[in-house]
Amino acid sequence: MSEHGVHVHAPHEEMLHHATQAHPSRLNQWVAVFTAVLAALGALVSYQGSVLMEEVLLNKNEAVLEKAHATDQWNYYQAVSTKQHLMELSRDLAPPERRAAIDAKIAKYVAQKDEIAKKARELDAASAHANEHSLHLSRPHAAILRAIIALQIAISLASITALTGKRWLFALAGLSALAGVGLWIAALGWKVLA
Repeated sequence: MSEHGVHVHAPHEEMLHHATQAHPSRLNQWVAVFTAVLAALGALVSYQGSVLMEEVLLNKNEAVLEKAHATDQWNYYQAVSTKQHLMELSRDLAPPERRAAIDAKIAKYVAQKDEIAKKARELDAASAHANEHSLHLSRPHAAILRAIIALQIAISLASITALTGKRWLFALAGLSALAGVGLWIAALGWKVLA
């Protein structure tokens, strides 16, 4: 220090200062590369999660649409059934010469009800299948969300490592990144099985 209160650096201090400014530490270089790789991986995992959620929602919408069509068919079934019952009542009240024509209409309604019920059951089954598929896809989506969280934690820990220079934080960041990658791989496996 000079006599006027100004701090004077020794020559080796100045060289050390310039060296650290020009050449960041190896740890910081590793942290920068690690963070960049995790950010890219996080973007990929996030994209896959978005695509998977769209697929979940499309299947859920399909389930609702098929259920609405099935409900329409069951309502139609009820209308035809009501007509059949009215015809049966009218047959009982009709004169004998008209009963044959009424029986033909009743037979038509019975056959029509069978076709309508068959179609309604098919639509119910299609709705159940789409709903089931949506539920199966929800499981890997939850794992993808956990993978994204683990990758974000790893990035945060790496950033703190760059600020503090604590290697143990970098190790925790690595463990969190491994957990994120593991969850992502598990989610991909679940999607294949779904």
